[in-house]
Amino acid sequence: MKNLGIAILTLISFTACQQQKIGFVDNGVLINEYQERVDIEAKLQTKVDAFKMRTDSLRSAFELEIKEAELKARKMSQSDIQKLSQQLQQKEQVLSQRVQFEQQQIAQESQTLNDSVINKVKDFVRAYGKSNSYNFILGSNEAGSVLYGKDASDLTQEILKALNESYTKN
Repeated sequence: MKNLGIAILTLISFTACQQQKIGFVDNGVLINEYQERVDIEAKLQTKVDAFKMRTDSLRSAFELEIKEAELKARKMSQSDIQKLSQQLQQKEQVLSQRVQFEQQQIAQESQTLNDSVINKVKDFVRAYGKSNSYNFILGSNEAGSVLYGKDASDLTQEILKALNESYTKN
């Protein structure tokens, strides 16, 4: 019985003395420098640029239509001017709704893709931690969730490299 007590105390002491493996990553660097996110940003920027070109083109055409209407209005009766004004207001409203709809579509796509990237990074870090026997991998950010960590515990570049290699393989 005495030997059993000593064995249990020895086991508890041994377990308590084991070092826990802890590392941290800079969340901002990990997300912003992940190649898939860079590629997504480039793709979205292309869509935004095309959207701006279409919008500018539509607005220019509408402004030209307004100028033409102003010239025609000089020769029109008051009731015809009101009708023309209403038509132009309706066109402007439709144009604004179309622009707003496209903006919402792009914003929604951006949010969905960014959420997907964040989830992929979280899953990758979790798997990395498990496969490399980490007890904890903490995330640092501008708010200061990790206020100090030894450089040797900073896994940001190591995980970023592995994450980007994984992305390029797929």
